[in-house]
Amino acid sequence: MMELRYIVDTTLRDGEQSPGFAFSGKEKTELAKILDQAGVYQIEGGIPAMGKAEKDALLAMKSVCQQAKISAWNRLSLKDLAESFDCEPDIIHISVPVSKRQIYEKLKKDETWLEQQMVRCVDLARSKGYTVTIGFEDASAASMEFMVRLAQKLKKMQAAYIRFADTLGILTPFAAYEKVKQLREDSGMELEFHAHNDLGMAVANSIAAAQAGALYVDVTLAGIGERTGNCSFEPFLQAGELLYDWQLDSIDAGKAVMDAAAILERKMLA
Repeated sequence: MMELRYIVDTTLRDGEQSPGFAFSGKEKTELAKILDQAGVYQIEGGIPAMGKAEKDALLAMKSVCQQAKISAWNRLSLKDLAESFDCEPDIIHISVPVSKRQIYEKLKKDETWLEQQMVRCVDLARSKGYTVTIGFEDASAASMEFMVRLAQKLKKMQAAYIRFADTLGILTPFAAYEKVKQLREDSGMELEFHAHNDLGMAVANSIAAAQAGALYVDVTLAGIGERTGNCSFEPFLQAGELLYDWQLDSIDAGKAVMDAAAILERKMLA
């Protein structure tokens, strides 16, 4: 039997962090419609806490998408969540920094605060009836024991699944496979994998993560994204279908890339 995998497109969130790729609200709506028509399972629409323009764009995406689930990205913040609730997304995604350097240097907090704040945020979003996914930020550099403990708590709280984020793009395919496999097996949670291309291995790492059982894989059109980019949509789809016989929810990657080419080219030439 073909193994099912789901595509989470983050062109409109992480992709536009690539220099020169800040999309207008109209462009975001056009791209979301293209991704929806191509059969993408989930579109990460943006960050409502950024302001009215971002919120309006997210609402517009919802109005034109017939199948794709629209998710809103949030920091570990109750205020961020309140902004996202205004947009009524299909999925509330909460980013949880899990490495010591992120917790102590970026947040200036400790593990106890992080766990308590995570519980507060998930409780709030779940109380509003939302499907909640959690992103383990900088998971590649985090303690597996700590991530498993958080994941087991999230499972009890009925979070849908966890994103393993290789935030700094430091993994190799072997390491991606081993870490995803261990976290999935030890926690009992379904996983999503989010790659960055700093070492040129975003597609390879995403394939390895999917082999290890990650049910959801993040991609961007043309591989655009922060710093050196993310996992590129079309190569990942081609490899999955040709080499591993994955069922990728009947996605037409070629059509998505072709239909979006004019918008992306306009940005690259600007």
